[in-house]
Amino acid sequence: MPGSLRFRPPWWAVALAAAGCAAGIALGNWQSGRAEEKRALAAAMKPESLRGQFLSERTIFLSNRPYHGQFGYYVVQPLRLTDGHCVLVNRGWIAAGSGEPQVVTPPGEVSVQGLRQERLPRAYEPPGALPRGQVRSNVTLDEFAAWSGLALEPWVLEQHSALDDGLTRDWPRVDGGVAMHESYALQWYSLSALSVVLLVALNIRRHDAAAG
Repeated sequence: MPGSLRFRPPWWAVALAAAGCAAGIALGNWQSGRAEEKRALAAAMKPESLRGQFLSERTIFLSNRPYHGQFGYYVVQPLRLTDGHCVLVNRGWIAAGSGEPQVVTPPGEVSVQGLRQERLPRAYEPPGALPRGQVRSNVTLDEFAAWSGLALEPWVLEQHSALDDGLTRDWPRVDGGVAMHESYALQWYSLSALSVVLLVALNIRRHDAAAG
């Protein structure tokens, strides 16, 4: 008569499987959240067309912005609209040189088209890093308003229209990497399931009733 199957794993095997399962679910949820966050950012972006004058004396250069392996800056300037309001514009990328970055600002009133965003893109910033004049690693709308003394609209324009300024506007897609995050999430969820499968497969035994 065939024996019955018994499942009596040691405590440490249960603990190890539980830890692996919990870690896989947590990391999978984090990757899924990152994918959803990028989808939401992309959905919130909408096209804008503005007319106004760039205020070159209130320019900020965001450092640590590489492009095709070359170091450089994002050029951020406020645009004073024809109605007197100011919008912060991420105008584009400029390569880093030996000294302070120099940028051409079109004089007079210009037409600017782009995508509305909630904030400027952020880069890694070491703890305790201090701004160097007009060069900063990151800046928020509130920080720029305090530095410039301007009242800004609560959003940023990522410029896409061309101007004769020598800046590069090959912007990364906001929803770029969604598929990657979803793939990583699937891998972590699979690891979680694998922890349970291995616990069962390695600790189930056939018990011979005749052997007692």
